Amino acid sequence: MAKKDAELKADLKKLKEKVQKLRKKVRKSAKVEAPAGKAPNPVSPLAPKDGFPALPRIAGVEFAAVAAGVRYAGRTDVMLARLAPGTALAGAFTRSSTRAACVLDCQAKLKGTPYSDAGAAIVVNSGNANAFTGKAGQASVDAVTGAVAAALGMPASRVLSSSTGVIGEPLPHDRIIAKLPDLTAALDEGGIEMAARAIMTTDTFPKGAAAEIAGEGGTIRIAGIAKGSGMIAPDMATMLVYVFTDAAISAKALQKMVSRQVDDTFNAITVDSDTSTSDALVVAATGMSDAAPITDLRGKVARAFETALRGVMMDLAHQVVKDGEGATKFVEVRVTGATDAADAHKIAMAIANSPLVKTAIAGQDANWGRIVAAIGKSGGRADRDLISIRFGDLLVAEKGWRVPDYSEEAASAYMKSQELLIHVDLGLGKAAKSVWTCDLTHRYIDINADYRS
Repeated sequence: MAKKDAELKADLKKLKEKVQKLRKKVRKSAKVEAPAGKAPNPVSPLAPKDGFPALPRIAGVEFAAVAAGVRYAGRTDVMLARLAPGTALAGAFTRSSTRAACVLDCQAKLKGTPYSDAGAAIVVNSGNANAFTGKAGQASVDAVTGAVAAALGMPASRVLSSSTGVIGEPLPHDRIIAKLPDLTAALDEGGIEMAARAIMTTDTFPKGAAAEIAGEGGTIRIAGIAKGSGMIAPDMATMLVYVFTDAAISAKALQKMVSRQVDDTFNAITVDSDTSTSDALVVAATGMSDAAPITDLRGKVARAFETALRGVMMDLAHQVVKDGEGATKFVEVRVTGATDAADAHKIAMAIANSPLVKTAIAGQDANWGRIVAAIGKSGGRADRDLISIRFGDLLVAEKGWRVPDYSEEAASAYMKSQELLIHVDLGLGKAAKSVWTCDLTHRYIDINADYRS
């Protein structure tokens, strides 16, 4: 009996040691790479529970990532994607009047040569936004895209670049160029997760999403990655997004789909109401699926493809909000009964961007009076005596007054949820709009108070 007890104790000890090792491994994998001397940001409580998703390989796309020391030593901060010859490109970008040189360069290139028989590439660095850097900004873009073009044997007009990070500091592009031999040697179809990690700044987790549809004669695959955590607001919401598909589709048709879907996805999210200088969404279609080309935009496959593309864009947009700096709550603001879609959007964004609403959400305070105030300041058409407000399914106010059976206890209990719905019906028309936001906590201040240090 004593021998069995000793064996059981030994087995239990081994099991505990295994559990401790597993816990250490999980904690290590959950940490975000941080500059030397700085503690990593804790992973957002809203992050996907299963971590980075298993994304399908997209034929005709290869990825690589390296640590170039753009701002911090030892941090993976540059990614390269090589795209097959004939890849169609489309995009959407920030409309900020102070947008970065790389954004202006991408816009010019997509307008001029969105399709070519030549190959294409996307190069992205984090740590430095190369924004508000005068003529030196474009010189850095030209140097990097020119060097990538030479290394991969393609025209510079087919190389798109993005930069994200601190504004107003010259980009040390020589550090990126020096790493091109390592990047080109490491290119791999399975390297998309490395690429997602390389583009992060204050993000606490890498973001990925995917979809597959049945085309005519084969499967069409879509995989996307994004970065974004702060400085997120419409006009593309510091957000970078790259979506890759093996669909065979023209650049013109692809651009039409992207433009149609951006308003209800990336232009319908906000973390802090600050629009970035560097926002970029690039969608690349390699045409290497076995499925027949998509030519009729009204056809069944085209409609299924656009729906799947929208789904990937929406998933990534929501992940950006869930990684909002300091966020603990993910919130949908739904406005119905508006006179038109523009008013619905205006009022929804006024609520979603209100510091008073966002701090009440952080404090789990069912303060619907702040929602009323946000509606009133929005500039959208509203009639006080027609408005109804719900928290989830719970009606809290209508006809210009709180409901007779209003329960503060029930409303407060609902506000403890991680995912919330604020539903406002204006009672004026049939137009509706949803936008997504997060709460505003002290952690947001902590992150942004020492962002450059």
